[in-house]
Amino acid sequence: MKFVSKLLACILLVYSCHDSSPDEINEDGNLSDMNTEIKVLSYNIHHSNPPSQSDIINLNAIADVLKQSKADVVGLQEVDVYTERSGKQLHMARSLAELAGFTYWYFSKSIDFQGGAYGTAILSKFPISDTLTLALPNPENAEPRSLSLATVHLNDSLKLRFGNTHLDYTNETNNLDQVKAIRNHLSQNDISTILTGDFNVVPSSASMEFIFEEFTSTCKNQCAFTSPSNSPSKTIDYILYAGKGLRSINHQVLLEPFPSDHLPVLSRLLFY
Repeated sequence: MKFVSKLLACILLVYSCHDSSPDEINEDGNLSDMNTEIKVLSYNIHHSNPPSQSDIINLNAIADVLKQSKADVVGLQEVDVYTERSGKQLHMARSLAELAGFTYWYFSKSIDFQGGAYGTAILSKFPISDTLTLALPNPENAEPRSLSLATVHLNDSLKLRFGNTHLDYTNETNNLDQVKAIRNHLSQNDISTILTGDFNVVPSSASMEFIFEEFTSTCKNQCAFTSPSNSPSKTIDYILYAGKGLRSINHQVLLEPFPSDHLPVLSRLLFY
């Protein structure tokens, strides 16, 4: 019976975990007894506009994905606040936080847009502090991009720096300069760091190779494609981490093709 129980536990573990290596899992398949876990989601939400419904804003569809993921901290990209296309009375970051059960949120404006703002957001079930929006380099004068930052307090003694971004897809020079700025800024942290975002480049790009010198992707092997959601053909959405005492124990791309033109990326990370 003991052998059968262990066999069943292994089968369940393989079914639920992706890109996990054997040395990251203890004998019982339980990583939370002595350590702290956090579930992180990165999601380009296409301003809550399902691609198949061009004139519809569907907050509930995005909120349902967030709730079902059971994520603790979320990095959202393509977020509208008080814009004409999404609603002059709609603060999308705040509304999604309320609908999905996140107590804390922070919106970072990248550009003024249609009478409001457009950018990224961090949602958290844990308290946040030291929020900051950092403008990123734009030497080729494309659409401005930014890095959203917050300190997440997991408990009285454990905190992390959380970053979220959406990088330029039109120009490789812009993209690489933006990644260099992000790496330079986050390398100054003295605590563990998690970085989410739509980087708009594939893992073999110069930008990702540069940031991989300091950050580790939660996807350890061949990464599942994230875009476009209806027929994924490339990986451009990531969850990265850096710092001692932090590692990825699970990575998966959620098959949610309806709400956005990107698929959400979900990871479990362990502080040990």
